[in-house]
Amino acid sequence: MSGRVKRERDSRPPSVRSSLSSRGPQELGGEGGAPRGLRVKREPADEEPRVKQEPLDEEDDDDEPTVKYGRFDPEDRRSRHCPYLDTINKSVLDFDFEKLCSISLSHINVYACLVCGKYFQGRGLKSHAYIHSVQFSHHVFLNLHTLKFYCLPDNYEIIDSSLEDITYVLKPTFTKQHISNLDKQAKLSRAYDGTTYLPGIVGLNNIKANDYANAILQALSNVPPLRNYFLEEENYKNIKRPPGDIMFLLVQRFGELMRKLWNPRNFKAHVSPHEMLQAVVLCSKKNFQITKQGDGVDFLSWFLNALHSALGGTKKKKKTIVTDVFQGSMRIFTKKLPHPDLPAEEKEQLLQNDEYQEKMVESTFMYLTLDLPTAPLYKDEKEQLIIPQVPLFNILAKFNGITEKEYKTYKENFLKRFQLTKLPPYLIFCIKRFTKNNFFVEKNPTIVNFPIT
Repeated sequence: MSGRVKRERDSRPPSVRSSLSSRGPQELGGEGGAPRGLRVKREPADEEPRVKQEPLDEEDDDDEPTVKYGRFDPEDRRSRHCPYLDTINKSVLDFDFEKLCSISLSHINVYACLVCGKYFQGRGLKSHAYIHSVQFSHHVFLNLHTLKFYCLPDNYEIIDSSLEDITYVLKPTFTKQHISNLDKQAKLSRAYDGTTYLPGIVGLNNIKANDYANAILQALSNVPPLRNYFLEEENYKNIKRPPGDIMFLLVQRFGELMRKLWNPRNFKAHVSPHEMLQAVVLCSKKNFQITKQGDGVDFLSWFLNALHSALGGTKKKKKTIVTDVFQGSMRIFTKKLPHPDLPAEEKEQLLQNDEYQEKMVESTFMYLTLDLPTAPLYKDEKEQLIIPQVPLFNILAKFNGITEKEYKTYKENFLKRFQLTKLPPYLIFCIKRFTKNNFFVEKNPTIVNFPIT
C-alpha cells in the first residue's frame, strides 16, 4: 500500500511540489492545503493522470478481473464461475417463436433472457437487454445468433458446459450416424417438464386456424428421405438463389421445424410451427394464413412445388429431393364429346372430325386425387344411415388406363382415362370428400379400407 501512496504523491508536477514544500505549516490553511483567503485554480496538469495500475502482488490479481474499456475481456475469470447460473428457468424457455426484441421488435442482435424467457435487443449500456437486467435483476442472457451466453450488467461471457442443452434446443444438430439410426431404434425421450414423447411424433400447436397446414407438415416430416435431407443443414445451405429471393426462407424454416420435431432433447413434448407458418404466409403472398382455415390439398400442392423451386428445381430438367421422393408420371387420354342435345346423325358426323378423336399427353404428378362413390341418400329399413365402405383398390381403378370418366366444363364435355407409367418411391393419395353445390359444401362420409401391411 505504501508503494501506491508514494506513487500518487510523486505524480504531481515538480513546480507544485516545490512551492508547497517552501511554505510552512502555519501558511497552509486547513486540510485542503490552500492559503487562507486565496482561491487556487487547479491546472489540468494537477489532475492525477489515469494510469493502468499494475497488480502489486499475486493475490490482488485474483480478486480484480481485468475489464478493458467497459467491454468484457474474453479471459475474464468470472466466465467459468458465474454466480447466477442457478437463476436460469428452463421451463419458461421457448425458442419456437420469431426471434424479435419484445420492445423494439427488431430482429438484429437479439438476446434471450434465460430467467423469464423474453427476447431483448443489444448488450450495450443503454440497450433493452441491459436495462432489463438492471431493472429485474435477471443476469443470464443468450445471443440467439452466435449461441453465446453473457452475464449482464457485468458484461462478461459465460463459459459452462451445463448450458449445452439450452443451445441444443435452440439449434439441434444431427450427425449422419444419428440420422441413419432414427428408424432403427424407437426410443422414448423425456422432456424437461417430465412428459415422455417419441421424437418425430410430436404435437404441433394450433396457433389459431393453421391445423390444415400442421397436418401436411407432420405427414411430410415422417417421409424418411425428405426428413433425412432436411435434418442435415449442409445439404441445402450452399444452394445459390437470386438476390432478394424470399422463397429460400421456406427451405430454411422447414429444415428448422424438421430438426425441432426430431429433437430427442426437447424441453417440452410439443413444437410451435410459428416461424414456419410466417414464412408460408410471406412466400404464398397471404394465400395461406394462420388465422383463416385453408384447404390441406391446396396447401400440399403449393408447398411441394414452392419447396422444389426454392431448392433450385425446374419443371423438366433439374430435379430436387422433392421430385425424387414424390414425382411420378402418367398418360392422360382425352376425348371430346359432342353436345348431348344434338340429333344422333349430327353426333356421328362430329365424331369423325379430328377434334373429337382421342388425344394422349404425358404428364407428371406429385399426388393422386381419388374419387369416392356417392353416399346413399335414403336411410335403411332400421331408420339408420349406413356409412358405406369401399376398398382402396376400387377407387384406384381410376388410374388403370381403362376406366373412363366424364368431365364437364362450362361449354364442353370430355371423356378422360388415366394410365400410370411411373410410380414415385412415396405415393400421396388425396381422397376427395367435399363437394360444393349451390347451397353448401357437402362431406362424403364413406370409409376407405386399405391394407396396412
